[in-house]
Amino acid sequence: MKILSELKYDSDGLVVAVIQDRDNDEVLMVGYMNTEAIKETLTTGRVCFWSRSRQKLWIKGETSGHTQTVESVAVDCDGDALLIKVDQKVAACHVGYRSCFFREVSPDGESTDIVGEKVFDADTVY
Repeated sequence: MKILSELKYDSDGLVVAVIQDRDNDEVLMVGYMNTEAIKETLTTGRVCFWSRSRQKLWIKGETSGHTQTVESVAVDCDGDALLIKVDQKVAACHVGYRSCFFREVSPDGESTDIVGEKVFDADTVY
């Protein structure tokens, strides 16, 4: 896969992957991918990440069933980030919201307000 050699990886061998809903362009989450995760994503059509905390590959939805099916993959102008449009089943956020970006920061930066709605109970899924 030629794209693997064209990307600019960070010192840990990772690139940022922004995950966006294919239907409404909502940004659902951000994750990291190494070459193995990118290969898996492109080969299977299911989004795969590199877990920095667990130091292993993980396919989104393998535990929850909240899968991400790839619609398209784009690379940014610097070659250090991917934009992946997906068909998201249920939710991307592991705490129960559809998007991981469910909190809005106040203009003074002193607080956050929840602007999203929970779509599932994380305690019953994980």
